[in-house]
Amino acid sequence: MKTLDTLEPSQVRDVWRLLGRINDPEIPVLTITDLGMVRSVHYREDGWHIGFTPTYSGCPATEFLLAAIREAMEAAGLRPVHIEQMLSPAWTTDWMTPAAKKRLRDYGISPPQGHACHSGAAVSVTCPRCGSPHTSLISEFGSTACKALYRCDSCREPFDYFKCI
Repeated sequence: MKTLDTLEPSQVRDVWRLLGRINDPEIPVLTITDLGMVRSVHYREDGWHIGFTPTYSGCPATEFLLAAIREAMEAAGLRPVHIEQMLSPAWTTDWMTPAAKKRLRDYGISPPQGHACHSGAAVSVTCPRCGSPHTSLISEFGSTACKALYRCDSCREPFDYFKCI
């Protein structure tokens, strides 16, 4: 049986690519790898080990995503699969890729501004539609708990802001 030391790196890269096709059910333009939710991929004697961190510990999509990981791996003949939920350190928007933040903006959601370690600092939220920095908070919670609802003072359009977490 192959061990981590003898497994070809291309197989691990293939698993990362496979997992990179699993979309987040709440924001379908992003994948779980775009969001940084997949923390590790390893092969050991007892099978594939996937480290996974949900965006927050009570995320309602967690069970769906764990099942999607398992289904994708098994459909590709990569089994057995062991998924370890890694809650520490907690997920942060700092783990999102720059491409993910651009896709959020293109989708109409303002991406996180700044870094999670500065989450208490005042932040200027930019409108994803017109690019104006003149925006107003409508509600601390938008369509999901990880988003706030804003309105652009320039184009007057409402939009979600993906909060720094």
